[in-house]
Amino acid sequence: AALNGFQIDVQLNIMSFLSPQDLCHLGSTSCYWRAAVQDPLLWRYFLLRDLPSWTSVDWKSLPDVEIFNKASSEVSDNALYDYMAVRSLKSSRPRYGAVTSFLQSLVTQAEPRFAMFGPGLEELDDSLVQKMMTCPEILLVAGLPHRQIHGIGSGVSFQFNNGQKFNIVTLYSTTSVERRRAREEQAVAVNKMFYQENSIVGNQQAVHYSVIAQVRKVCEVVDGFIYVANGEAQREHDRQEELARILAMIDPALGPPNRPLLVLSCVSHVGVERIPCVYMAHQLQLNLLRQPWMMQDTVAATLDGLLDGIEWLLEEANCKNAQ
Repeated sequence: AALNGFQIDVQLNIMSFLSPQDLCHLGSTSCYWRAAVQDPLLWRYFLLRDLPSWTSVDWKSLPDVEIFNKASSEVSDNALYDYMAVRSLKSSRPRYGAVTSFLQSLVTQAEPRFAMFGPGLEELDDSLVQKMMTCPEILLVAGLPHRQIHGIGSGVSFQFNNGQKFNIVTLYSTTSVERRRAREEQAVAVNKMFYQENSIVGNQQAVHYSVIAQVRKVCEVVDGFIYVANGEAQREHDRQEELARILAMIDPALGPPNRPLLVLSCVSHVGVERIPCVYMAHQLQLNLLRQPWMMQDTVAATLDGLLDGIEWLLEEANCKNAQ
């Protein structure tokens, strides 16, 4: 029995050097190897090994937090995510095509409109919005702002690479002068989009935010939300407060409860150390949200990852509008 256990350990060690694709091929060779490659410890190893390299995660594919926090012997079989199933969920999403775009144009006359907000718009050395406005080879500006939403402005219209247009209303925490001063002083600008309401949960005081009247009017008319998080590892982040502000924006009292949320985990440029998006999703407790969400790694200086996130957001918003 001891020898058999030793052989299994050696076998698992050897299989850990194979790719998941190689293991699938190995499992198809015989009943013995099919059973061997289904060992949950092996797939947990692959999951934990590869999680930091994931560039996106969504409400369907976020691994349960107990996988990170418990020892192998304490994690139930149900909690051990099937690595292949998780990755297939992320790759099975249909790509946008001309037919989809044409059919959608028949369903709705209005451009999908999204409210974009968050500290990643203001704290980074490179401006995501400025890059979006000046990089037509990646994202084409299809219309400049004009006053439309109760004095706030309708935002900027962009054109996706399949020809579909969409509109982004960018909401900043305060004035450009105050934002610039906060960046220069490496301080946090006072966020004037929200006002704080304290409530008691159990024996503890909980922070609860509501949006000001002008922002409320925006939230009532948009088809989805883009939250730009600061994904840089060297900065301190108050994720609990960030969650409270996200919840204030997506409050179901302000509109349909199933509107999608795209979270861009943004860093200034490629060389900056970032927090892996799976860990970011748990820090922000996105698993508590009841509507579809996706977190996408993004680079402000190059717009890497942005189109993947926008594609998902358009698909989700168009599905909701078609319903």
